[in-house]
Amino acid sequence: MTPGTPADPAAWLENVVYDFIEHSTENTLQGAFQEKAFENPLIGFANGADPIFESYKRYVAPYHWTPLEIFNQTFPDSNATSEELTVISWILPQTAATKADNRRQSTYPAERWARARIYGEEVNVKLRRLVVDVLQNAAWQAVAPMLSPLWQRKKSDQYVFASTWSERHMAYAAGLGTFGLCDGLITPRGKAMRTGSVVARIQNTATPRPYEDHRAYCLFFSQGICGQCITRCPVGALSEKGHDKLKCLQHLKPASAEYVKANYGFDGYGCGLCQTGVPCESKIPTKEDV
Repeated sequence: MTPGTPADPAAWLENVVYDFIEHSTENTLQGAFQEKAFENPLIGFANGADPIFESYKRYVAPYHWTPLEIFNQTFPDSNATSEELTVISWILPQTAATKADNRRQSTYPAERWARARIYGEEVNVKLRRLVVDVLQNAAWQAVAPMLSPLWQRKKSDQYVFASTWSERHMAYAAGLGTFGLCDGLITPRGKAMRTGSVVARIQNTATPRPYEDHRAYCLFFSQGICGQCITRCPVGALSEKGHDKLKCLQHLKPASAEYVKANYGFDGYGCGLCQTGVPCESKIPTKEDV
């Protein structure tokens, strides 16, 4: 350990993330909604040598980075090993007001939701940068893969499109949630959330994954019930067969983008109807919630 660095890196990093979301004036929806974009976060850790990251080359895309790949591309002289790296992942839950507003929608996003998609993601970007900065100020090399100029979204033969780094898959690896029928991540705070991550040359105890199946928290897959997100989708992009990404994307742009501009007066987009008004909106659901 470098002199002056924290004795308990995990607790220190948790405090950095919690403090930013709880106290920073930058955690805001902006505009007339001078209120928080997100509520208190969840944080998890995964070791860079976890075999799950190699498996993502099969289940996400062959070009999906392992933590070591993006770290060594960022720091080519580091000679780091996978075991020396930690993925720090967080969940940023939507606020009660944002969820309530969007729950009432049937075609397009509520203004709060659209603001959380645009200005809330700006908050997430600032949090990524903050975590990288505090780590590097404490002499630990770190990179936020989603902010890397090397990050790309590409076409995928199997999944229509995929990217070189998936924040949801990092959260899954860090024990923070499993995937639902609509491809959203169901966490202990529910599916109505955003997520981010940083890779650092720091050794932390990995957060246990309290599940074995990547769809364990989805009632449709685990118990054969629910499927309420199917009827929430305004364009039929969800079915028992899964998520039609092209239909979903076409609803986001141009349809919802035009609606947001015309009705809310800013350049944005969003939907999130499958994340609200469903049993997994704010929790890991049980059969009693259906």
